[in-house]
Amino acid sequence: MSDRIRAHVFVSGRVQGVYYRANTRDAARARNVDGWVRNLEDGRVEAVFEGPESAVEEMVEWCHTGSPAATVDDVDVNYEDPQGESEFVVRR
Repeated sequence: MSDRIRAHVFVSGRVQGVYYRANTRDAARARNVDGWVRNLEDGRVEAVFEGPESAVEEMVEWCHTGSPAATVDDVDVNYEDPQGESEFVVRR
C-alpha cells in the first residue's frame, strides 16, 4: 500500500441537499478511489479518499467544485497514513 495516499477532506458551503455525496461517490468510483463521504451536523461534508496519489489529488481538486448544484466556499485537506479503505461508500 506504499503507493497509496489518504486525504481527509472537509468541504464547506452549500454542499448538503445538492447531491454532493452521491456525486462524490460517483466521481471517486470512476477514478478507482476508495473511502467514504458523509454529511456533518454543522452543514459541512466530510470525505476520505484513498488510492494512487494522482487519483486522490484529482478527487481533492474535484471537491472544490463538487456537484453541479453545490456552492463550495472552502476545502480543508489533511493528509494521513492510508488505513486500507476498500470501495467508496456514502455514510449516513
